[in-house]
Amino acid sequence: MEPFMKFFQDVSHYLNFIILGVPIYKIALSIGVFLLSIFLRKVFVVVIFRVVERFVKKTSTEIDDIILQIISKPLTFLFIIGGIFFALLILGIEHIIISKILKTLFIFVFAWILYNAVIISESYIYSFAEKFGKEISQEIGSFFIKLCKIFIIGLATLSILQDWGINVSAVIASLGLGGLAFALAAKDTVANLFGGLTVLIDKTMKIGDWIKIGDMEGIVEDIGLRTTKIRSFEKSLITIPNQMLANQFLENFSKRNVRRIKMIIGVTYDTTREQMVKILEEIRNMLKNHPKIAKDQLLMVYFTDFGDSSLNIFIYCFTNTAVWEEYLAIKEDVNLKIMEIIERNGASFAFPSTSIYVEKLPELPLYQSKERKNF
Repeated sequence: MEPFMKFFQDVSHYLNFIILGVPIYKIALSIGVFLLSIFLRKVFVVVIFRVVERFVKKTSTEIDDIILQIISKPLTFLFIIGGIFFALLILGIEHIIISKILKTLFIFVFAWILYNAVIISESYIYSFAEKFGKEISQEIGSFFIKLCKIFIIGLATLSILQDWGINVSAVIASLGLGGLAFALAAKDTVANLFGGLTVLIDKTMKIGDWIKIGDMEGIVEDIGLRTTKIRSFEKSLITIPNQMLANQFLENFSKRNVRRIKMIIGVTYDTTREQMVKILEEIRNMLKNHPKIAKDQLLMVYFTDFGDSSLNIFIYCFTNTAVWEEYLAIKEDVNLKIMEIIERNGASFAFPSTSIYVEKLPELPLYQSKERKNF
């Protein structure tokens, strides 16, 4: 009997060994309680949650499905909060600190639920944004979603700081000159924010548009709260502050529905008047009857200049598409048809050249003249 008593005394001695002011048995018990909470969380997810999920799927409405998606993960986190609470209670940590930790965790869970609600409601937000215009619904919806996420995170952070005794309003008010400096530093951020709103409200551009601002040109990839991202044709990413977009000239090539063809072709000076008249008439008819040339836009074909080495014909018209690849294909077809017209009428294209006409050769001396004759 005595060996058993000695064994229990030794075990009791070790269990009562103090680490950082806490007996080992309390540490072991608190760890056990926390692990039990993780186990119960797993049971809840595998058993109860799946039963609820099957029941919700059988209902006719989608609201319960949405609510379940919003609260499912934050709800399971409550088991972790319970485990932390009882573990701290067993360790004998002051009740005030436990209370603050719990409040912080509950604020985090509440913010998590709101954040999930924003994510799951994205499709509804985009549908609502279509009321401002379908062409910019993607940009306005994305802008509003980002704003909501930042608001939720900021509000949760301020609430946690306030709960831990940090008077946020007093801190901001006591910044004094520092607050003024912060406000001045944030001036550009605010300007960029309103610049982004101005771009969206004015419908200046949308994601996917081909724009040019200053020396920068490319496709709009994202319109954010502070900056707009453009993918250049060299595939580099250009980030432009929204303030610049609101204050500079912006050319949006995607807003046009036609694209211009403008060229000057030159034929040689040996082209006759009759040939020129026929060439002009055939080019006009070809463009008027071309299925890809816009009929409601200006169309001009005129013999305009006597150039240095050619008779110049001015051609001006518009394609019925603004897509670059399609435009190039149409322009190529027009060029080939013009070549065919020129060749069919017996004319030829001119190229830069200079002709020298000698009116009279200088008279040679007598001996050079005799040598030339003998030669």
